[in-house]
Amino acid sequence: MEKERLHPRRRKPSWLKKSLPRGNGVRRVEKILDHHRLHTVCRGARCPNRNDCYQEGTATFLIMGDVCTRRCSFCSIPARSPDPLDRDEPDRLARAAEKMGLSYVVVTSVTRDDLSDGGASHFAAVTEAIRRVLPEAQIELLVPDFKGDLKAVDRVLAATPTVFNHNVETLLAFYDTVRPEADYDRSLRVLAHAARRGSLPVKSGFMLGLGEADDDVRTLLADLKRSGVGIVTIGQYLKPAKDCLDVVEYVPPERFDTVASWAREIGFGAVASGPFVRSSYRAAELAREAGIG
Repeated sequence: MEKERLHPRRRKPSWLKKSLPRGNGVRRVEKILDHHRLHTVCRGARCPNRNDCYQEGTATFLIMGDVCTRRCSFCSIPARSPDPLDRDEPDRLARAAEKMGLSYVVVTSVTRDDLSDGGASHFAAVTEAIRRVLPEAQIELLVPDFKGDLKAVDRVLAATPTVFNHNVETLLAFYDTVRPEADYDRSLRVLAHAARRGSLPVKSGFMLGLGEADDDVRTLLADLKRSGVGIVTIGQYLKPAKDCLDVVEYVPPERFDTVASWAREIGFGAVASGPFVRSSYRAAELAREAGIG
């Protein structure tokens, strides 16, 4: 697989066009987030599902700020020196989750390579705060790679989230272009460690549309399965900002169905695969498919 395959291609097809939802749900969620001074990956990463999720009263919280210490070429979150951690954020997030009436709370973060534990303790503090306010809520944590620090992974696992999630995002051959400051094998080690150490489900996801061949995708799925991943999400890469990577291919829904069948054939317990699938989109439904809750 050559990284030269990453080149621009064509306009969005009909299956990637969606109408904006109607109703007051979007504004209600925005007011709650603004009142509690919280960020979401929905807004920060310019997710195409943002209005759908907000209208349904859900959002994926983005903790530890809205700037990242890494610059991945597929992501629109800006990279620069971040502010110190906001120690009140866990309590504000928990109160916002309560106000939104969430029973399944998804929390992710920017990457914080400036912190000694990559922010693992902050993830734990957020989890503990949610549990104090919403003791029955299920909590999914979508974490960075913590630079491969497995003690940091253990700190997150000790907080006992419902689901441990870490995305590989793309193929090994594309990492130099797509995730130059990350490492494919390191991500697999994080996932494998979580699967060995924890009794909780492990989840990961990746994008199509950057020039992957069928064999590449099968290899990626096999690597995730060997690493103990039980839940997988597969979505279309969409260029979120002008300085991000161009889309190589708009993958038709039928191919997403085929990839989902490959994943199920090798034993994944729950699979979401489609053009608008994102790691945290309809996460509670996917958790139920995996037998959680």
